[in-house]
Amino acid sequence: MKLSRIATLIMIVAALLVPAAAAQGTGSHSYIVTPAGDTVLEDSPVFMPTNVGSITQGETDWYSTNVAAGTTELIVDLNWGDSSDSLRLTVYAPDTVLGPYYDAYDGVNGRIYLRIKDSAGLYPGTWWFEVYGADVAGIEDYTITWR
Repeated sequence: MKLSRIATLIMIVAALLVPAAAAQGTGSHSYIVTPAGDTVLEDSPVFMPTNVGSITQGETDWYSTNVAAGTTELIVDLNWGDSSDSLRLTVYAPDTVLGPYYDAYDGVNGRIYLRIKDSAGLYPGTWWFEVYGADVAGIEDYTITWR
């Protein structure tokens, strides 16, 4: 009886932990998603476009970008700065769904900053970003950028 309680406790704790990196594979693509951190590599282009939005509790906003063949990395930065509200980000690649990701994923409050990599190349085509107002009091302004 005690062993089953311990096993149950371990499973609950494991479910609550946020992974530092998550790999999702589909066919020939194996995406590795990690927090992007606060640094931008010198050889990286500037984030474009910068989209400014606002969202309320339970609302969903959509953005998209075209990922060219041969692209090996995509960085997505959803920033609202207000840690009292919580937004959720889900990334829809043409071949899979990545996420959902919440504020705590990258360890920075009020921001979800992701690096999506695949050394074999990301699946080319239209990638969609779903921003969802998971826990918002009033209206929350945000920016979302990618490169």
